[in-house]
Amino acid sequence: MKELSSQRAKVLELDLSDLTSVRRAAREVKQEIDVLILNAGVMATPYRKTADDFELQMGVNHLGHFALAGLLSDRIKSRVVSVSSAAHRFGNFGQGSQDAIRDICLGRIKYQPWSAYGASKLANLLFTFELERIARKANYSFSAFAAHPGYANTNLQSVGPKMRGNFIEERGAAFTNSVIAQSASRGALPTLCAATFPNLYGASFLGPDGFMEMRGYPKATRARSLAYDQGLARNLWSVSSELTGVNWR
Repeated sequence: MKELSSQRAKVLELDLSDLTSVRRAAREVKQEIDVLILNAGVMATPYRKTADDFELQMGVNHLGHFALAGLLSDRIKSRVVSVSSAAHRFGNFGQGSQDAIRDICLGRIKYQPWSAYGASKLANLLFTFELERIARKANYSFSAFAAHPGYANTNLQSVGPKMRGNFIEERGAAFTNSVIAQSASRGALPTLCAATFPNLYGASFLGPDGFMEMRGYPKATRARSLAYDQGLARNLWSVSSELTGVNWR
């Protein structure tokens, strides 16, 4: 503990909604990274575009992370952990073609906040499982894992209402969190487990062990079947590389 306490944390400014910011931050990372955790996100926001003309939720929750991880891939030693959500179960990419995926990423379809969030969280899992397949074929030094926090008491649920200027809904979300949700620290346990637990199989997906995986301690779980669709994953990967301009090594 004495050795760890002497280490200094380094903070980098990074805006996942702006690929210029993502590239700038990646260039500043000179040292090797043991574990990269892709945990930032927005949820059920009003229709917005990122600096690169992506739909905001797909841009921040998936495309920004895809770009960041790709730009850092030669410096990652052990694990890449993507934080998904149980909400991936109501996400979809239409017919799953590259054109359909591209339209969703660029916000060209009728916008529904929760559907867009579900698609972005499904994208996290498709990315994770495809990355693990690619990592094994390319002999990368790291493995890919995913986790979801269940229902955790953070400010995530209040962001959408706040952006819409709906004070009542914002307060209601905060109240519901305080009554029903588990603590933020408990919600972080599946991610911590995915990042540190020894001898995990690549592509493991971890979530809480309680009722409907809403709360509890980490367990291995299984995503909906669509998350394991390799054709869909390859199409998403191709579109993500095209839109971000990031080609993995």
